[in-house]
Amino acid sequence: MESFFDTKHLYRSYFKMALPVVLGLAVTLVYNLADTFFIAQTNDTNLIAGVSLCAPVFTTLMAFGNIYGQGGSSLISRMLGQNNLDGTARISAFSFYIAIATGAVLAVVMTLFRSPLLTLLGASAETLDYAQSYFTLCAPLIVLSFIHSNLVRCEGLANESMIGTILGAVVNIILDPILISGLGMGALGAAVATVIGYLCSVMYFLLVLRKKSHCLSVKLSQFHVRADELRQILGVGITAALSNLMQSLTVIVINQFLLAYGNDKIAAMGIVLKVNMIAQLILTGFAFGGVPMYGYLYGAKQQDTLKKLLRFCLL
Repeated sequence: MESFFDTKHLYRSYFKMALPVVLGLAVTLVYNLADTFFIAQTNDTNLIAGVSLCAPVFTTLMAFGNIYGQGGSSLISRMLGQNNLDGTARISAFSFYIAIATGAVLAVVMTLFRSPLLTLLGASAETLDYAQSYFTLCAPLIVLSFIHSNLVRCEGLANESMIGTILGAVVNIILDPILISGLGMGALGAAVATVIGYLCSVMYFLLVLRKKSHCLSVKLSQFHVRADELRQILGVGITAALSNLMQSLTVIVINQFLLAYGNDKIAAMGIVLKVNMIAQLILTGFAFGGVPMYGYLYGAKQQDTLKKLLRFCLL
């Protein structure tokens, strides 16, 4: 870790961490646009609107993943600065299994209350069936995919984090035309392609942990944290998740207002919002890219270096 976070060349180390995150998030945008693009080839406005309506669902699942992914990575970075490897193993194992449990609970809730939730999202009689098909997704996998994409960067594995994200996007893009049009599965095909893409990312990150990680763990025996550690995880994670949740709420409100003007307006707005994510994800990448360094420098009590890095990032 010390050789990677080269404080003598602080800004170079920062960009070495941040640029893979920016690229990974840019690919995440392609990930999101792929479904819309291939579904648009069907020229079915109701189908496009039905899929667009589910965007807040993914953002909400991302928020829950970020609670443990970003909250856990922040604490792990500080522990690495203190050379507390036992703590990093426990926190990473906790983040992994609590994400699975949270995703399972969300999947049950989403299944039991599917129709009222979709109606709240703005589904009409014409789009409800399409939205229900796309709504059939694997919440535990999606929540889990955001855990190790954040945690592995704490150990300096920014390139591996990027590769895991890109892998899922590539699989999704390959499967989309096959399942949506080739097999005629429509919205369900898009959902299946997305879930398989996330599954590939999760499997890749587990392989990275086994082959390259020296301080992260998924051992069930290490699935325990102290109360003060849990407060630190949630303190950072919930704050990070709020931005995702507020984004979901905004889209829900917009869709409710647009519902009276027709499904074509909802479909168009769904596409515009995804394009708008380009600038948002780039800025988010540069912000999150430095998080492992912030935590490491804070834990190592290198306050002057930390302040210097924060000033540079703000500029």
